[in-house]
Amino acid sequence: MQPETVLTGGRVIDGSGGPSRRADLVLRDGRVSHILPLGSARTTGAVVDVDGLAVAPGFVDMHSHSDLAVLADPAHEAKTLQGVTLEVLGQDGLGYAPVTDDTVGELRTQLAGWNGTPDLDHSWRSVGEYLDRVDAGAPVNVAVLVPHGNVRMAVLGGRDRPPTPGELDRMRRTVARGMADGAHGLSTGLTYTPGMYATDDEIVALLEPVRAAGGYYCPHHRNYGSRVVESYQECLEVARRAHVALHLAHCHVNFPRNRGRAPEVLDAIDEATVRYGLDVTLDSYPYQASATYLGAPLPSWAQAGGTAATLERLRDPAVRARVLREIEVEGTDGNHGVPMDWSAIVVTGVADPALSWAVGSSIADLAKERGGEPGELYADLLVDDELRSGCLLRVGNEENIRTIMRHSAHTGGSDGILAGDRPHPRGWGTFPRYLGHYVRELGVLTLEECVRHLTSRPARRLGLSDRGVIQAGAVADLVVFDPDTVADRATYDEPRLAPEGIHHVLLNGEFTVRDGRRTDRLPGRSLRRNRG
Repeated sequence: MQPETVLTGGRVIDGSGGPSRRADLVLRDGRVSHILPLGSARTTGAVVDVDGLAVAPGFVDMHSHSDLAVLADPAHEAKTLQGVTLEVLGQDGLGYAPVTDDTVGELRTQLAGWNGTPDLDHSWRSVGEYLDRVDAGAPVNVAVLVPHGNVRMAVLGGRDRPPTPGELDRMRRTVARGMADGAHGLSTGLTYTPGMYATDDEIVALLEPVRAAGGYYCPHHRNYGSRVVESYQECLEVARRAHVALHLAHCHVNFPRNRGRAPEVLDAIDEATVRYGLDVTLDSYPYQASATYLGAPLPSWAQAGGTAATLERLRDPAVRARVLREIEVEGTDGNHGVPMDWSAIVVTGVADPALSWAVGSSIADLAKERGGEPGELYADLLVDDELRSGCLLRVGNEENIRTIMRHSAHTGGSDGILAGDRPHPRGWGTFPRYLGHYVRELGVLTLEECVRHLTSRPARRLGLSDRGVIQAGAVADLVVFDPDTVADRATYDEPRLAPEGIHHVLLNGEFTVRDGRRTDRLPGRSLRRNRG
């Protein structure tokens, strides 16, 4: 049993979106025991004075890529110091469970630009075995999705073809096992191999066991550029056909051609909600740049068959010329149908130290500095680093970002990629940036409403009735911050700077951050569907 703790004097923002109030919180055995009038709590346990500070439920990162970090990095300061107490992993149709002996190596290589290659014993194979590793002690709580790409790769490899009926049944059984292990839904990455080879019919079929388990569908859809509105509509139609709840991953409307088009996407969501009764939520991060692995813009046909086959094509001068023509002139499916602007793609990390000269610069600037064509430099870098490099893409629109975050279905997700020499600052700054820049400085949301977006609304999507809120009986996942000073400090040049204004973080009733410093506690565990 944990000793009783009282947080006294704080401004309690309970996650409901309603007005805050000053009160004392009594915590006992990992839960909120009582919410008492200010100054009335009496205890023989510890008393923590939080006068002048806000006390909110811990933040839920609805879209994160910390799959390996939560196991390999006990401190995990990128998220713990932001006040994040729960991360949803297995995103974009690609992850580390389920895997087979044949696919684990390929996936680790493909995802090196997202997650690096930490020295970690990857002995688990199923979703359940991965979550068992989390339960051994983690810096945050973890929920997972079944990644569609993993399922497809296990049955079809990297082949660009539809599954046979027998293969589809095997894939369905794999999804069902992941759901039985406690996954919350199915994710897809429809601009990444091998997910981009799937038809909507395939996805609808694989959502059958998700519907049976009460889970949701979380797509990284097919096109954020030339067909952005149509692609969101396709996701809504898949969810309607499959009769499942829908959560739209990193719901952004990117590229200059789509400036001001966010209302079209939101109107489509609202119409589907009213017409078909769809249950829709979405997440976004408050930055204009996106991030992924450097090979993502390649056309799908060039990535078929996995890493070795892709590298062989890029080494062939004639095939390389075709690849670059499609990237630069036509706009590939990997780059959302938009011709590449080489000044917009910046290298964030490389696996080979000999290539460190590329980190922090755009492909256009690197080509100018070193001589030659940017497309050729890009292809050479992919080959030399064996597709393990990371990048960010400067393609966002601030107007669209603000419009989307105001929507009643919105939640917060960092899409945080923590690997690389100069990764995207969203991995370290998303949640304080919402509270500081968009609430305090710009007034896009009220503080209470923003906290709701980051806490109770995502918890409800995950079916967690006793998290994401401050009420008697709720789990004591809490963050204590200063509304007047909370701010992100991470930048594109210095992406690993800790935020300001986050004083304390409690996870399952234990302090993981005390007075702004990470403690040594690892009380995080898996939150499995229907067993949270």
